[in-house]
Amino acid sequence: MLEVRGVTLHYGAAIALRDVSLTATAGEITCLLGRNGVGKTSLLRAITGAHPVSAGAIVWNGEDITKLAPYERARRGIAWVPQGRDIFPLLTVRENLETGFAVLPRRARKLPDDAFELFPVLKNMLRRRGGDLSGGQQQQLAIARALVMRPRLLVLDEPTEGIQPSIIKDIGRVIGLLRARGDMAILLVEQYFDFAQELAQRIVVMDRGDIVLAGRREALDEHEVRRHLSI
Repeated sequence: MLEVRGVTLHYGAAIALRDVSLTATAGEITCLLGRNGVGKTSLLRAITGAHPVSAGAIVWNGEDITKLAPYERARRGIAWVPQGRDIFPLLTVRENLETGFAVLPRRARKLPDDAFELFPVLKNMLRRRGGDLSGGQQQQLAIARALVMRPRLLVLDEPTEGIQPSIIKDIGRVIGLLRARGDMAILLVEQYFDFAQELAQRIVVMDRGDIVLAGRREALDEHEVRRHLSI
């Protein structure tokens, strides 16, 4: 469904991505691994349209979307859960979820039941402000808000960062359930190999703006993957 073809990205004179290519398909989790500062978030920004690319192409379901604005990509089913969650702290949980309506036609503007089935804690917090939730609850809210958009590609930037272990397990379970539906491609950025190994069908490892390893999880050498993740 998603093809990243030879993408290069700059911030001014600094190069963040060098000729990066990858794919993500429906029914699979592709996990992007790497240390801090190697270009993982820059790649997500290129895919979602948050930053223009210097060269290469982003192709979604056969359509070249390289020059489309972020909202146009969102309307095509691409949802991004950014690092740090970026929920609206002064809006209620319900209002945060309803911001996902912006890319939907009016007839589809209804909170999906599966968001509460996957994250039941949110159903009892609809009137609470987003800023009053714990970090783990805010992460669940950010993922649920993305699901309100009925995405076909779900892009998750380090969803386990700063989250307590019990919530990490819940988030891992939800990601696995979404993959099992078979109608969604999931691109997951992580630093922790164990979390990625448990969930991903494909693993891509980045270092200094390049992809240095890529393949099916079972085909990659675990020692080699961990070597690129160590400081």
